[in-house]
Amino acid sequence: MTILKGKVNYVGVNDRTKDLFESLWPLPYGVSYNSYLIDDDKVTLIDTVDVSFFPKFLKNIHEVIGDRPIDYLVINHMEPDHSGSISLIRKYYPNITIVGNKKTLEMVNGFYGEHTQTLAVSDGAELNIGHHKLRFYLTPMVHWPETMMTFDENDHILFSGDAFGCFGALNGAVVDKDMNIEHYWGEMIRYYSNIVGKYGSPVQKALAKLGGIDIEMICSTHGPVWTEYIPQVVAEYNRMSLYEGARGVVIAYGSMYGHAEEMAEAIAAELAAQGVKNIVMHNVARTDHSYILADIFRYKGLVLGCPTYNTQLFPEMDKLLKEIASREVKNRVTAYFGTFSWAGQVGKKMCEWNEKMKFTEVCTPVECKQGITPEVLENCSQLAKAVAAQL
Repeated sequence: MTILKGKVNYVGVNDRTKDLFESLWPLPYGVSYNSYLIDDDKVTLIDTVDVSFFPKFLKNIHEVIGDRPIDYLVINHMEPDHSGSISLIRKYYPNITIVGNKKTLEMVNGFYGEHTQTLAVSDGAELNIGHHKLRFYLTPMVHWPETMMTFDENDHILFSGDAFGCFGALNGAVVDKDMNIEHYWGEMIRYYSNIVGKYGSPVQKALAKLGGIDIEMICSTHGPVWTEYIPQVVAEYNRMSLYEGARGVVIAYGSMYGHAEEMAEAIAAELAAQGVKNIVMHNVARTDHSYILADIFRYKGLVLGCPTYNTQLFPEMDKLLKEIASREVKNRVTAYFGTFSWAGQVGKKMCEWNEKMKFTEVCTPVECKQGITPEVLENCSQLAKAVAAQL
């Protein structure tokens, strides 16, 4: 049991066994499923956890309230890693009232067949549970249509759902000030870029809605509870949702026989010579794309290159371009390079892709037919200079 503040307790669990979050994203540090229990006149549970961890979850709850009942269960987000224990909670606490907005309650019924003893709340509604008064803020599409946040107006705690969360289990401590949070920053960017990244506009609306609230603690459903680092966390979400990139370049490339990789190395060397310090290189066939996407959200420059493969793009590059497009990334400076043996298509295909993306193209695509020549390397150098000049 961890007391966060006054009557507010952390009752979440850690998952150190899952390899892929949503069967997609690697979890080198694990992941936490955060839930919170307010031990007030009306005992109130904020979100649940993945059903696989229900026994531990129930034990955590009992450590706070013993055999007393829970009056309310507030659901901020309906993804099963947070709502999965609803039916089991109902079995142990049959008189519990499920609190959520209209779309939430529709999903509670749809996922779990639970439709009785519910309380529908609207944007700005409040719920008095004793010492604490909870106010609800609807934040649709951050990152599901039913998402909302719950604000404890007495202790100035924001229960934010998935917003401001990150990958990474909690190693002993729960609150940011009690731990080394260094690795969580990268995992926050990777979490946002892969899961929330498409929804920059809804995130901006949510940030505006929360702008006038005095928040002293952010309790998200994944990762640390934020106190000391709230300004940095909010600033990072604001930057990412505006698709702002720092001065730096991601070079994402595919290479079958080494020619495209040699071009990528030449581009990187010239970028460094031009004073660009933040240069990240990713082989799209060897690096999990979640890390590439995180760096694309981090930096303003994006250089893409690969071989032509069966008159199309190298398959892993084609996949990456679709992933970037599906997240509706904006405001990037880009350039392309490609290799081929007899029918080059890379420049053409990437330019067609960018007609939708509308990134700033700074150079004619550099293409290498068959072997690397001094002219190809010089063109790579000119491409790098053009990108550096635009950052």
